[in-house]
Formats: sequence, structure tokens, C-alpha cells
Amino acid sequence: MPSSTSSSRMEFQRMIPEKSWVRILIASFILTVGFAIAWEVYARSLGYRPSLNDTSDLWTLRRAAVKQDSLVIIGTSRSLFDLDLDQIEKGLGMRPIQLGLVGSSPYPVFENLANDESFHGTMIVDLLPLLFMAPAGPPMEIAEKAIKRYQNQAESQKWGEYLAMLLEEKIAFLKQDDLTLSALLDRVSVPSRASFHPAPKLPPYFSTLDRERRTKMAEQAVTPGPLQNRVKFGWPPLFSPPPAPNWISPEAFGKNLRELIEARYQNIASFAAKLRARGVKVIFVRLPVTGKVKEIEDQTSPRAGIWSRILADTKYPGIYFEDYPELSQFQCPDWSHLSGPDSIEFTRRLVPHLLEALKKD
Repeated sequence: MPSSTSSSRMEFQRMIPEKSWVRILIASFILTVGFAIAWEVYARSLGYRPSLNDTSDLWTLRRAAVKQDSLVIIGTSRSLFDLDLDQIEKGLGMRPIQLGLVGSSPYPVFENLANDESFHGTMIVDLLPLLFMAPAGPPMEIAEKAIKRYQNQAESQKWGEYLAMLLEEKIAFLKQDDLTLSALLDRVSVPSRASFHPAPKLPPYFSTLDRERRTKMAEQAVTPGPLQNRVKFGWPPLFSPPPAPNWISPEAFGKNLRELIEARYQNIASFAAKLRARGVKVIFVRLPVTGKVKEIEDQTSPRAGIWSRILADTKYPGIYFEDYPELSQFQCPDWSHLSGPDSIEFTRRLVPHLLEALKKD
């Protein structure tokens, strides 16, 4: 009988077939590069161009650049598209730091800066009423995720973003919101039913972004065509308030919503008081909106509502684009954002009003 000692000495030997592993490696490399080139050519044929992904890590790099006397822009995607950093720097004498976030509520960033005792600079706030007052949901989650990454970003994540930028600036198919497997699967249409109502789909890729998070609308979205229509007609469902939940009575839901909104007003006034005590200047700006999206916003958040209340509570100045002929004549190709050339001209015309507001504050 063999002993346990002898059996324990039995070793498994894996047979490695005799192949030309160098040739296999070379063939695999050529196939990989070939597929990558084919995918890149296909992505560019669809209109994609090299551009940075607007990740929380990229936002964190800009947030970390905020110094004591910085000029900071916070807001929604409109601040990214509509406010040209070069024109603001030329007019105000300082290079602004862009902290706007697509599809987000600026409220968490406003709170973050209000609680940052080291910040004593100037803030331009893109005030889109319904998003600024959103009590919960994706608009709040997007901003809160970015702030959390800023507060907890590891060195590996920061350097990973630097590496990603080097690749994204050269390769068009690296689009996390459009060309990943999960993003492509999200395009599959699922019909609404009693127990499932799909969320409105976000618009496809229609802009480019650089390291300062300057955003420019793609040419295909500026001119009438399939891409512009996909973006333009995708906004109304996203800008329309969701229906009230069916698990609570309309009266109770309305009461809870009013309480949440009133609490938000109180918090905004409190944060504004903190900022004012430190000498921080704040200017609220209502940026251009046209077409169907303007109709929805005028109906759901009229000027006499959220906009007027926030200005009254914070005692900070505001610039409403409709008040000035030189600012109100711009048309948004997608009903919600300005084209690249129009953003430059709009900002040039906005600068004198920013200077005047800074004198008042």
C-alpha cells in the first residue's frame, strides 16, 4: 500500500503544446489592432471625433484647481455649452473654472462651495429652476457623485484620468456614454407596461470636451438633420416633470413636495449668507432656451416662481437672458444649448452685464 507521503509527492505537470508562440502573439496583436482600426473608422463614419469623457475624475481635477480667489462657473449642461471661457477671461480678467455638470442640479456644488471656508472668490451660477430645486433623483445623484469623488479621489484614480485623457484625445471610439456595450444595450427599445415604465433616453453624443471641460456642439447637431432631431426631440420627455407616484394620495404628495421645496429655499438662503459673510460674489444667470423646451420651462417654472424667490432670498443679482435684446435673439439648435460660434458671441455680449452685476453685489 502506498504511503500518504509518497502520494503527496505526486506532482501535476501541465503539458504545453509545442507551438510557435511568437507567431501567435504577432497574429493576435495584428488582429487586435486591425479590429481597433476598423472600429475607429466606423465610429468616425458615424460622426464621432476624439473628445474627453466627462467623468467625475475629470470634474475633480477642475474642482481641485479652485483657489481662494477663483472665478467659478457652476450649473447644468447649458453653462458648459453657452459660456465661453476665453470671452469671460477677456472681459473679467480671470480665467474661470468650469464646474457645470450635464443633467445635474447645481445645488450640491453650491452647497459644497458655500461650506468651503477657503473659497472667497466669485461664482457664476447657471440657474435652471427645476434642476436647481430637484429634491432627489438623477440630477442630485450626478452632482453628489462628482463631489464624493473630489472628496475621496485616490492617487491611482487621478493618474488613471491623466492616462485616459491621453487616449481619449486621440481615439474617437472611447465614448463611455455611447459606444460601450452597456450603452449600446440601452438603445434597445423596451415597451412600457403596467409594472415598468422606461426612463426617457439621454441624447446621443453631440459635443466635444477638452481638459478645461470647455464644451462645443458638434457640427452635425448644429445643422438640421437626423442627429439634431434625435437630440432636439429627446429633450421634452426629460424636461417634463415625472407623474406623481400612485402609492401616495395627490394631497399628501403635494404637501411633502411643498415642504421639501421650502426646505431647499431655506438652505439656499443659508448657504448664500455663508458666502456673503466671506465676501464671495455670486451672479445667477438664466441662459437661453428656445422652442418646445422653452414652452415646457415657462409652464413648469415661470420666472415669478423659483427664479424670483431665489434672488429675493439670497439678495444676489441675476441676469435673465430675456431682459436684454442682445441676449434674447439667439436660437438653440437643439432648443436647449447654443452652438459653438453663438456661445462665443453670447458670452461676449453677456460680459458687460456680468461686470455691472459685480458692481451691484
